[in-house]
Amino acid sequence: MTATPRCPALLIAAPASGQGKTTVTAALARLHTRQGRRVRVFKCGPDFLDPHWHQLASGAPVHQLDGWMTGPADMAARLHAAAQESDLILIEGVMGLFDGTPSAADLAARLGVPVLAVVDAAAMAGTFGALVYGLVHYQPGLRWAGVLANRVASQHHADLLRAGLREPALWQGALARVEQGADKSLLPERHLGLVAAHELHDALERLDAAADALDATALGQRSWADWQDWAVEFPAPGPDLAADEPPGPWLQGRTVAVARDAAFSFIYPANLDCLEAMGARLAFFSPLAGDALPVCDAIWLPGGYPELHAPALRANQTLQDGLRAHIAAGLPVWAECGGMVALCEGITDRDGQFQPLWGLLPGRATLQPRLAGLGMQQLATDQGLLRGHTFHYSRLDSAMPELARSSRPGQPAQADKGEALYRHASVQASYFHAWFASHPRAVAALLGAFA
Repeated sequence: MTATPRCPALLIAAPASGQGKTTVTAALARLHTRQGRRVRVFKCGPDFLDPHWHQLASGAPVHQLDGWMTGPADMAARLHAAAQESDLILIEGVMGLFDGTPSAADLAARLGVPVLAVVDAAAMAGTFGALVYGLVHYQPGLRWAGVLANRVASQHHADLLRAGLREPALWQGALARVEQGADKSLLPERHLGLVAAHELHDALERLDAAADALDATALGQRSWADWQDWAVEFPAPGPDLAADEPPGPWLQGRTVAVARDAAFSFIYPANLDCLEAMGARLAFFSPLAGDALPVCDAIWLPGGYPELHAPALRANQTLQDGLRAHIAAGLPVWAECGGMVALCEGITDRDGQFQPLWGLLPGRATLQPRLAGLGMQQLATDQGLLRGHTFHYSRLDSAMPELARSSRPGQPAQADKGEALYRHASVQASYFHAWFASHPRAVAALLGAFA
């Protein structure tokens, strides 16, 4: 009988967003990768941007873990596979430790993974201890690795923070604010989240600076023998975990063209894996680089930042001609969020300037000052229920007919809520981001498998 794989693991959490979870997770991954260990990083919940940094830090693909979107069986399978080939598994939480249903704390409890809390202590001293005490005791049954104080001003400040802890053994050190690059921000942000690592020429130097700073803390100095105290067994999913329908050969012999560059970077590696598991041959192309549309049977235009690259996208006339011919031939297109916006007439930016785009769908988008859509969503299709999420700042004004609307998990679709699934000619488009493995057959249908 094969032994259950076992390796050290941490879930890096925080009391809220913006505390430094991503920085610490990426720094840990980079530090241990530099020391020759095989590190796999996972991200709780939907997120396209943080994983770019974790992949650069670890040199390995980063997958999502979520009790609803990906499901318990998918989580167990991915962690089991990772543990068989890794020395260390790191899981970055989402929002605050106890936020959401299920929360990062629920995931840690389910898996038995120790929790490391990262707390932005820049504006506190003794209250740090009270906050940590609340985190540790709020939900019984969690394994705790400890707490790392972030953005600490001085050694004296660190001493005050450490003295406030009721349980001194939780202290994993203090991390000073790390400034790097001309922007003085280690991991710079913009609307929707962090700037992706591949967009910064000095991304690896930024990670090395964070790893160097972490190396000076108690956590960074922890011996590898002591890391074994945080080892976790990751068994294969058992029969008690209801798995989603596995991919069938529904895209066998078909080529799916996938836009992939700085304007279309919201791609889960697991979604690409799902397409290939259905037999698809993937042909990647970069609209920003001036690529023409590859010869293909279907197109997937994922989300991203078309609003930041509108002139370059508009200038690629060869691609526009190829897309127009593809649609005129009745061949399928699935366009998600930014991919949908790129196909439209254009977008009005926050300065009120209209930026023309490809003009292949009727409608115009407008960037909003606040989020226009956020959260988990489900989309009912003829084949079944797709799970996913929405996260966007723009709104679309279009007369395109709606085939359906997404809804919150477990809720019926309503005409004035959720995200519209539009249909125009052979294009289906939505702000909804699909997790393909939740219903591969439905994804195959979007790409024309059963037409």
